Parts: sequence; C-alpha cells; structure tokens
Amino acid sequence: MECQLENGFFEIRKESKNMINITLKDESKIQVEKGSTILEVAKKISEGLARIATCGEVNGKIKDLRYELQEDCKLTIHTFAKEDLEGKKAYWHTTSHIMAQAVKRLFPNVKFAIGPSIDNGFYYDFDVENPFTDEDKQKIEDEMKKIIKEDIKIERFALPKKEALELMKDQPYKQELIEELPEGEEISFYKQGDFTDLCAGPHLTSTGKVKTVKILSSSGAYWRGNEKNKMLQRIYAISFPKASELEEYLNLLEEAKQRDHRKIGKELEIFMTHELVGSGLPMYLPNGATIRRILERYIMDKELALGYEHVYTPSLANVELYKTSGHWDHYKEDMFPVMKMENEELVLRPMNCPHHMLIYKNKMRSYRDLPIKIGELAHDFRYEASGSVCGLERVRQMCQNDSHIFVTPEQIKQVFEEVVKLILSVYHDFGFENYSFRLSLRDKENKEKYFDDDEMWEKAESQLREILTELKLPFYEAEGEAAFYGPKLDVQIRTALGHDITISTCQLDFLLPQRFELEYIGEDGEKHRPVVIHRAILGSSDRFMAFLLEETKGALPLWLSPTQVKIMPITDKQNEYADNLKQTLLREGIRVVLDNRNEKIGYKIREAQLEKVPYMLVIGQKEVDENLVAIRSRKNGDEGTMEQEEFIKKVKKEIEEKVRD
Repeated sequence: MECQLENGFFEIRKESKNMINITLKDESKIQVEKGSTILEVAKKISEGLARIATCGEVNGKIKDLRYELQEDCKLTIHTFAKEDLEGKKAYWHTTSHIMAQAVKRLFPNVKFAIGPSIDNGFYYDFDVENPFTDEDKQKIEDEMKKIIKEDIKIERFALPKKEALELMKDQPYKQELIEELPEGEEISFYKQGDFTDLCAGPHLTSTGKVKTVKILSSSGAYWRGNEKNKMLQRIYAISFPKASELEEYLNLLEEAKQRDHRKIGKELEIFMTHELVGSGLPMYLPNGATIRRILERYIMDKELALGYEHVYTPSLANVELYKTSGHWDHYKEDMFPVMKMENEELVLRPMNCPHHMLIYKNKMRSYRDLPIKIGELAHDFRYEASGSVCGLERVRQMCQNDSHIFVTPEQIKQVFEEVVKLILSVYHDFGFENYSFRLSLRDKENKEKYFDDDEMWEKAESQLREILTELKLPFYEAEGEAAFYGPKLDVQIRTALGHDITISTCQLDFLLPQRFELEYIGEDGEKHRPVVIHRAILGSSDRFMAFLLEETKGALPLWLSPTQVKIMPITDKQNEYADNLKQTLLREGIRVVLDNRNEKIGYKIREAQLEKVPYMLVIGQKEVDENLVAIRSRKNGDEGTMEQEEFIKKVKKEIEEKVRD
C-alpha cells in the first residue's frame, strides 16, 4: 500500500491482513477492515450517504445494510434516488413490514402471507375475517405513522428450518413457504419490536428511517395467485423520504386517472367490453372504429409508398407451422389451447412471421427481387390471464402492424436505415419527441429463453451494433430483451406519465430463414440464404390507440378525431342552412356531425367540448344571411366568423399537414 511521507515521497507499506479492497460504482477504490458492514462503508464515504443508504449490491447481488464484507468486492450503495429502483424497493419492503406490524396491532388474529415491494410501492396480503373497510385502512395508516415515530430498531437473525417452523407455528402461510425451502438453507427473519416476519430482506435499520406513508387501495387476492386457494385481502401502499415526494406522486396518480384510456374510451364512446364476449376482447364503437381505420390506412399508405406488398393470412394455423419456426418451444405457454379437427391440430396464431416465411418460399427468388417487403395488418392472439388484461393496452386479440423484409446480407444496413427513417417519419407526424433507441440483446446467463446458436447470436448482435453505430443512432444496450430468434432495436417512448414503453421494433433474424430453408439465386447463379428483418412501426393498433388516448387525454389531433367538426344551429330556423353545410363538408372529406336538437346552444357547446371535438360551428341567423360560420375551436375557444370556403380550406390544410393542438 502506498503512503505519502511528509517530504512528498511515497513508501510501500505492507497491507494489513484485516483490510479488504472495495471497488465502488464509479470504479474508485477504498480500503476497509474485513467484516465491515455495508452501512459502515457508506459512513466511511460520507455521513450523508449513510443517512440515505437503503441497501447495497455486492458483486451484483442485493444485500442488507447489515451485511458484513469479508473479501475484496465490487460494491454499489443504493439510495431512494429517482432512478434507483433497488434502493426504493428496500425502502418500500421495510414499509411493508411496518404495515404488517400495524395490522397485527389492530387485528391480533391476522395471518400473514407475503408483502413484497413492487415497481411503485408495495403490498401485503392478509388473511383476516372480513375485508378491510375504508375506516380500517385509515386506522392502519395512522398506526403505521405511530410505528414510524417510535423509531423501532430492525434486527435480522437466522434459524434452522425446525426452529423457523416453530417460530411461525401460528402463521400457516409462512410455514408453507418455510417447508418449501431446501434443508440446510439459512432461513432469515426480521424483528422490529413486537413483530417478527420471515423475510430475505433487505431492510432499513429502523422504522424511523421511513418518513411518510400512504395507503392507496385494497383488493382481494388469491394466495399464490391460484383461484383454488383462499381469497386474501391485499393492501397497496407507498412511502417516501419526503412529504413533497408523496404529494407529487399522488398528483401523478390523479393525472394517471384522468389519462386512463379506459376512462376516456368510455366517455368518448370509443370502445366497450362485455362479459358475454370475454375478458381482453374489446369491441370498437363507431368512434373507435373510425380512429382505427384512419391509423391503419395511414400506415398502409406509408408502406405502399416504400414498396411494401400487403397480404392477408389466416388467423389459424397448424401446430406444425410453429414447431418449424421454433415459436412452439418458446411461446406455447402464451398461445391458446390447441383445437383438434379431424387429422389436424390448429392454434390461433400468436404472430405472423411463419406465414410470411411461407409466402416468400412460394416461389424461387432472385437477388434482383430482393429486398422483398411483405406487410400485413394481422390479427394475432395471446393467452392472457383475465386478471392481466387491460382495456386496449393488453388484450387477447390484437391487430399487428407487422412486416417482414427479406434481404441479401449486403442490403441489411440500407434496409435497416430505411426502417429507422420510416419510424422517425411516423413519430414526426404524431409529434413524438421524447424517445430513445435500445439495442435489445440476449441474456448470456439465461440462454434457455433463446435459440441455441452462439455463433449466430454473436454475428447478429455485432452486426446490428455496427449498423446502429454507422447510422450514428444514439443507443443503449439491454441484455435479456431480445426476441428468441435474434437481437432487435426497440424505440422506447417516454410517456406523459414518465413511463418508458416500446412502440416500434426492428429485429434482425438469421434463424427463421434457416429453419424454413429460404433461398434466393445469387448473382453467381448459386443458392443463398436471405436474412429477415422483422419490423413493427405502430405495434398493435389496439395498444397504439391506448397510448394515443392517454397522451392526448382524448383530445386527438384534427386528422385523427372521429368527429372533426360539429355544426350547432341556434334555433330551428337555421336547420336547413346547417344541413346544407354538413353535406358540403362531407363532400370535402371532412367528418362532421349536425347537432340540431332542441337544446340551448350553451349546452350543445359544453357537450361538444366534453366530446373533445376540434371545431364547433355555431350557426345563427347572421351566419345564414351572410353565408358564414362562427367558429369555436377546442384549443382557442371563440375564433370569430369566416366564410364557408375559407373554413373548409383551413380545415383541409390542417388535416393534410397533421397539425397538432
């Protein structure tokens, strides 16, 4: 170890056997005594860090602050920072134990199930005699605040299996979990005052480290998610180090409610669901059908202009098709059950790739034919549990804006660049600005999820990385996000609520051409194997619509609005003029509704505003006499009067230019 002397020179001193080297997240190194805890290391770095530390990560594994370091290692100290999910989860996991302790104090006979942290807070499942009421939840929250004020020390200890079972003798759910643990495995518990829970951790050092809590909701939940088991009572909650952070989060939740596409879809009569039809099977009402039709025509026109050829393929296929493609081995759990018909076994298709492989193989191709771009708006089916379906966002039947481009190896870069340009063109039309590019790679530590061919994966990943670098696209890499057959470029859009979602993808595939033995005749007269580029621009029409509704709060841009103009005569005397105006607008391709009900004009305007109609035309006697329209817009309110022809030109120009509010 180097040590600087007073004269400015260094001398090498023998390192103590009791010292170990710690490499921190920023690659800096410090020495600490062997056996130091993560919390002690945090204090050595700074008292401020120690105050906000929630857990540590030792050589990639999450550990409790009490964990003792016995050898040289890499250490990351987690906190409740904005992007530090592991740090937040330790904080929320601790608060879940505080909630369990509060419930135990109020309901002494409660049986505890599990209480994990999740991406936004935590929950705990309880077996109690009656469902929790709003009054109960308020009492629990108040008791949690008392426990936080008590600042109870949280201690970890471990027991052998037999003693662990004895300790949890009055807790059948905990005993069930303990019974499943292997013999000899350390079984850890955390104790805070009069409450002890089976738990692997990590946890904060005392209840007082939590500063503010809020119970959000409660619901029924089957033990282990199995409907054959007992229904438990689940309470969702959240906690923060600062009251201002809780307030901000609650405001965000309120904003999310206002943006919920299910709420908007119902209010604007866009789609509906019905139990007689089934979970995850939305039905589009006329307004929704109009939006979807415009979206699908829009993307088809974009593709046709770029040389795509559209096809129709069946929604059913023989199981053997998916066994050939490899999807059966990787996705059969996500497919609907097989239907046996005579000598065939058929399934509802979950994706379109295999069909398009066979369309390519329908005849011999030449290198002069490539690239071949096969596109389809195809209905796909995924087996989703009823509890996971959500409006248009997660459905059992979806319409995919799918395409497969068959290229020579030399064409990969050019075609990939064309796809990226198409994505950027679409995003410009919709006004998407906050997005990033993710290179999704295979998880080398979990190869079971992917086709087993290391050479193919190395080739595909390195080639895609090289292409993205050459295209000068700023991207980041994410292991474990690839498709089973190859790496992909995902475009991650940051939503109005701050979430990252994937809309567009572009995937490089050397596998399916091999499995389907696809070929083309090269310039040398020999047979060669093409490469397939899978790409989806809008993803599924359903999910894309859900995203648009939530981003715009239902105030879709003029070109996408199911009703673009609403005409509202003030009295019956203007009905004839209003009807003629409606016919004129219809002939010009403008979607228009005439509201000639015997209602006050103020009522009609308020209703049109709630319907998010971009333009409202109020027709009084002056407008009739002078061949005018009085314009109210969703964005600006009263815009004055204008001649019919001038208004039509204005609207058509905004539609053509895809003007946004």
